[in-house]
Amino acid sequence: MLVDGEGNAIGSAPKASVHGSDTPLHLAFSSYVFDPFGRVLLTRRADHKLTWPGVWTNSCCGHPLPGEPVERAVLRRLSHELGLHTDRADLLLPHFSYRAVMGNGVVEHELCPVYRVTATAPIIANPDEVGEVLWMPWAEFTNGVKSGLLAISPWCREQVPHLVALGPDPLSWPTVPTAQLPPAARV
Repeated sequence: MLVDGEGNAIGSAPKASVHGSDTPLHLAFSSYVFDPFGRVLLTRRADHKLTWPGVWTNSCCGHPLPGEPVERAVLRRLSHELGLHTDRADLLLPHFSYRAVMGNGVVEHELCPVYRVTATAPIIANPDEVGEVLWMPWAEFTNGVKSGLLAISPWCREQVPHLVALGPDPLSWPTVPTAQLPPAARV
């Protein structure tokens, strides 16, 4: 779903046609999966991905289908990418947006609400999407990102300071009502 700078829907386009050197702003999401101990699930993107192949990132990212609620898209992609079946994703950052350019000129340009998911079931990574998974204590992860010692995707690097500002315990972060999502994400 293509969006304007205020988050209003202005059209749709196939995913493959919008990720290039002139990527328009479009609706996406990021999610962070935590276990009951507050460890975050990191994933290494599959080596054949168009954008940031082989790069470590947050648990799961994706795009809602036209007319699909973002929370439902989060749950759908978690099931597809990580074999994780859960019934809830908590909205944390409704208006996060970023633009990043890969070395080959491919651009990501997304209005990307951020969600938290808690999980107790084992992760079964789909090799078409995920090269590797790793559970890491949240404080260790954020320290690695902030110090630059942990190489991570550009969107994740930009999201971490916003998440850190929510408090030290990711399991007790305040959630945001879906009514605060940008207009295109409120379906």
